[in-house]
Amino acid sequence: MLRSPAQRRGRGTALRAAAAAAATTLLLGACGSEEEAASSAEEPSDQSSESAPAEGPRLAVTYQDGVAVLDGESLEVVEEFATEEFTRLNAVGDGQHLLLTTSAGFQVLDAVAPDLTDRVFEADAAGHVVRHADRTVLFDDGTGQTTVFESDALADSPGELPETITWQAPEAHHGVSIVLEDGTLVTTVGDEESRSGAVALRRDGEEWTEVASSEECPAIHGEGTAAGEAVVFGCEDGALLYRDGAFEKLQAPDEFGRMGNAYVSETSPLVVGDYNTDPDAEGYLLDSVALIDTEAGTLEPVSLPDGVEYTWRGIVRGPDDMAYLLGTDGAIHVLDPATGELGDSYPVVEPWEGPEDWQNPHPALSVDGDTAYVADPANRQVHAVDLVTGEVTATSPTMSAEPNEMAVAVG
Repeated sequence: MLRSPAQRRGRGTALRAAAAAAATTLLLGACGSEEEAASSAEEPSDQSSESAPAEGPRLAVTYQDGVAVLDGESLEVVEEFATEEFTRLNAVGDGQHLLLTTSAGFQVLDAVAPDLTDRVFEADAAGHVVRHADRTVLFDDGTGQTTVFESDALADSPGELPETITWQAPEAHHGVSIVLEDGTLVTTVGDEESRSGAVALRRDGEEWTEVASSEECPAIHGEGTAAGEAVVFGCEDGALLYRDGAFEKLQAPDEFGRMGNAYVSETSPLVVGDYNTDPDAEGYLLDSVALIDTEAGTLEPVSLPDGVEYTWRGIVRGPDDMAYLLGTDGAIHVLDPATGELGDSYPVVEPWEGPEDWQNPHPALSVDGDTAYVADPANRQVHAVDLVTGEVTATSPTMSAEPNEMAVAVG
């Protein structure tokens, strides 16, 4: 669902031009939005190693030209920072840092300080970020380079970037990589025009040796790791599964059965994927899910009830390894990943329509344990929902702009 490398580089060039005029603001994290943001005249101090632990979780929320750090319990805004027009967010996995994807690369946001630091993992077109096995893995769509670092190392190297290892793909493409517990790198294969599959590699000194590969995943996109380190990628005709050192194609029953995102729990072998059977569909609303059993090696599409549609931002995994789907009816629906059946429904926001562009703000979910955070662009708010009871436990003050992407500083 992301833009192609060529599109992202074109947009990145434009943003770099804009960023050059305000380099200090963008890279040093000055004050927030002009209207309602909390302001600060001081330059960021990059206090990562000295930050006192936050009393509770921290949630970061992007909006046009800015990013806000919220207290994860009260949803009060702790601090806001100016950014580029559209940025993305991903947690590092150390309980403190997130990465903001900008035209310069992956910029480090300390959610505890809070501080939008001047530390940047440079990238031509910053893409996917994956956390697994205490490592954080970055993919640069503009060059095809994978960068890997120990998740906790970011907090241990204040003012600097941690040591990294890299893998250079033969050609640049919109891709994703993951490193497993034994050090195996599983990464996508493609070029600027198309993507075809994945390869598994092991590192020996400075060299990488191929373990397995597959060319059976056209338009490969997204990644999720289920129990037993079963890695699932989406394809336009099903999914690609990597486990126990080998790839296995999970064929969709439809001629076009595209899965682009995998929603996983690392304690469950069951995966929920988004699913689309119409290559010419307009908009981003979906009304089916793909249910994958990584132990049985099966993929089954399931249609949702009438009136329940969602976007790729609207599914998370939560308590009891269930899936939680935010529908266009404004409710969070509990979805059983074994059957695709919907159980309890928790009304949260007003009914909404799908976005015209995937980047446009629209209701979305992020999760931290039993708590789901719901972006409510229509009211410029964020809501916290207890996924066990369905109770809305907190609502943020009205924000200066429509909330877009969200991420929790999980550890």
